[in-house]
Amino acid sequence: MTILVTGAGGFIGQGVVTELSKRHEVVAITTGPKHSWMSEIVRGNFGNPEDLRQLDNYNIEAAVHLAAVTGGAPEEDAFSVNVLGTRTLLRYLANRGCRKIVCASSIAAVGFQNTSFRPLALPIPDEHPCLDRDGYGVSKSLMEEVTRYIHRSVPELDIINLRLSSVTPNDPPRPLVGVSPLRMWSLGTITIMSLRDAVSAFTLAVESKLVAGVRTMNAAGPRAWVNEPVADVLRNWYGTAIDVSHFGQKGYEWAGVFDVTKIRDELGFTAQDGPEVLHPKDYPGPPGI
Repeated sequence: MTILVTGAGGFIGQGVVTELSKRHEVVAITTGPKHSWMSEIVRGNFGNPEDLRQLDNYNIEAAVHLAAVTGGAPEEDAFSVNVLGTRTLLRYLANRGCRKIVCASSIAAVGFQNTSFRPLALPIPDEHPCLDRDGYGVSKSLMEEVTRYIHRSVPELDIINLRLSSVTPNDPPRPLVGVSPLRMWSLGTITIMSLRDAVSAFTLAVESKLVAGVRTMNAAGPRAWVNEPVADVLRNWYGTAIDVSHFGQKGYEWAGVFDVTKIRDELGFTAQDGPEVLHPKDYPGPPGI
């Protein structure tokens, strides 16, 4: 299978290209240099129609869209790249006959970057609505809406939006979080998985059986990145504004705040490098949930 990867020069992209290249022909579109892990590259911007025409000679059967403007970017840049650029790329791929597209969305699509955010349900469901106040989250939510629009025009498409958690290198891993003041991105600091697990999630998604439709899935670990019980951490942040009773149930005291049932059941993905693996001396929770 020939697979296009955007963002191939990035932290996650390097691992995705390396893994997929073991079994597939991988083509990277990039504005950066060619790296050793890239066998085939096209130089250009994924949001530029003229640059995309360089891909006309490839029979692209699937794509992993990782390139994006990340959190903290100006609103104009987030919308231009994450929304309009993605529309350009997806329309090109759909018109060229590609039928499997995996997009890197973000758990930030719910809007937790702002300290005014309060989740509507816990654990946070895969399609929790966007309550963003800062630009990045809504750009990812609108990207997801673009995928639904493109699918309505080409119903045979299989599009998977992975709402990706924060990603940590294995060495050293990000520190565990305890009861502390509520800050911007706080939920992102306790929702973390390793680079290896992120690569696995995207690989499983793009290699999965073709299922026409648009699916949005939380891509996160089953355990929160904490060194104190989740209910205590959340109660300290949000008081009585949210119901944390789920995390008071036996067996869920250390569970992740994002529901990962769907990605487990539909793609067979469960993160392996949880806090009990990367912080074996500091993690007080059980070995499994």
